[in-house]
Amino acid sequence: MSGELTPKQRAMVDTWEQHLTAEFELKNIDATMATMAARPFVNHVPVMTGGFGHEAVRAFYSTYFLPGHPPDTETVPVARTIGEERIVDELIHKFTHTIEMPWILPGIPPSGKHVEIAVVVVVQFEDEKISGERIYWDQASVLAQIGLLDKEQLPITGSEASRKVVDPASQPSNGLIERAPGQQ
Repeated sequence: MSGELTPKQRAMVDTWEQHLTAEFELKNIDATMATMAARPFVNHVPVMTGGFGHEAVRAFYSTYFLPGHPPDTETVPVARTIGEERIVDELIHKFTHTIEMPWILPGIPPSGKHVEIAVVVVVQFEDEKISGERIYWDQASVLAQIGLLDKEQLPITGSEASRKVVDPASQPSNGLIERAPGQQ
C-alpha cells in the first residue's frame, strides 16, 4: 500500500486525533464522546476497566479515566497502522503515580513511582466514529515499577521493556532467560 490514505482512512485518523486531544489535553467528556459511535466500548484488557454502551463509557471516562492521569502524563507515539475499519497505535505511556489511577491501578494508592510502559491501542470505527477501543499493556511491568512485584524474583521486566520498543538495540535481549535458575 502506498503512503496515501483514502478519504475514509483520513477521516478515521482525524477522528482518533480529536479523541486523543479531548482525552489527554482538554480532558473534556463531551468532546471525547462526540468522537464515539452510539454504542461504543472501551476495554483496558489487562485490568478489564472501561465500559460498554454510551452511558457506561461516558461514566467510565468522566469518573475514572479523564481525571485519572497525573500532571506529568506523556504519551509518545511509536508506530501507527491504518486499515479499512481500524487503527492500531503502538505508543509509550509515561507517568508518575502521584494520584489514584483506577483505570490502570484499581484500588492501589499512589506510590510516587515513575512508570513507563509500551501500550497497543486497537481502535475500531463505524461510520467514521469510534465504535471500540481495546488497549493492551504489560500489567506485571506496571506493578513491578510501582513496587508491588519484585522483578528480581519473577520473570518480568520494568521500564526497560518500553525503551526496547523505541530502540531495539538499547536493551539486551534474553536477560530473563539468562538469569533464570539453572540457566547458564
